[in-house]
Amino acid sequence: MRSFLLALVFTVLAATTRGTAADFLPGVQRIVFLGDSITYAGQYVDIFEAFLFTQLPNRDIEVIDCGLPSETVSGLSEVGHAGGKFPRPDLHERLDRVLAKARPDLIFACYGMNDGIYKPYDEIRALRFQEGIRKLRDKARAAGAQVIHLTPPVFDSVPISGKVAPAGQESANAPYEGYDAVLTRYSAWLMEQRASGWRVIDIHTPMKAAIAKHREQDVSFTFAKDGVHADAAGHALIAAMLIAELDPTRAEKFRASPPSPELLALIRKRGRLLADAWLKEIGHLRPGTAERALPLAEAQVQAAGIERKIREKASVR
Repeated sequence: MRSFLLALVFTVLAATTRGTAADFLPGVQRIVFLGDSITYAGQYVDIFEAFLFTQLPNRDIEVIDCGLPSETVSGLSEVGHAGGKFPRPDLHERLDRVLAKARPDLIFACYGMNDGIYKPYDEIRALRFQEGIRKLRDKARAAGAQVIHLTPPVFDSVPISGKVAPAGQESANAPYEGYDAVLTRYSAWLMEQRASGWRVIDIHTPMKAAIAKHREQDVSFTFAKDGVHADAAGHALIAAMLIAELDPTRAEKFRASPPSPELLALIRKRGRLLADAWLKEIGHLRPGTAERALPLAEAQVQAAGIERKIREKASVR
């Protein structure tokens, strides 16, 4: 990813940054990211790790990307998902193992994109999403882990306009054209939970605003060419929102001196190696994912060698 992308998206954040942080995630030594294919893709996790390596080099914080493609927190799956090959994986099938094996101090959870099943808003589906989120929180709390929620990214029907179903013509083979309105409601519900003390970072609203702003100059602008999966700039925006919410002061320093492509490439190499190894170690029900991963212990040895190179590059910026 070119460094200018980070500068671009952090500029969008200027009005949203608030407060100062006396310390960054005190007491947290291991962070687990949970989510669907967007989290599994991992670019926003890579940028978050780059922030840790460059801005907090003396904090020994381990990051594990445990995103799983197609996953929901609701346990729902549409008929014929993946051409009928397998239903969507349910986070709760593997959550106990994630908590027991990874032992996180903090979980970042990004769900919602798949939980509405790409159909119009439905109260039962919304309740299943909410119940799944609460169940995640309860289990994490019982295991001694904090949870920070990310609202779902945007569903963008513009680049796939010929492949969506308009209202009243829902199809099992095409996503609902207005599906982003469902994600907007899921995001609003999550944000409302802040009043109850939940930590929630909104990425949906800023992503939507950024798309609208760019489309003033380019009507075809998008963060997701397939309507769902964020590109490099979309992931950079997700990471920027996360970092700016957690530590505005260091976020500004990071914006002013973004990581080099070489540093990000090393972080990505290490992150992909460990993500697949952890998925294999924990176990899951999605065919074709991390099947060729190294055993975790072997992957950790290789990752340690890559990390030495990362720290060398991070220290000479």
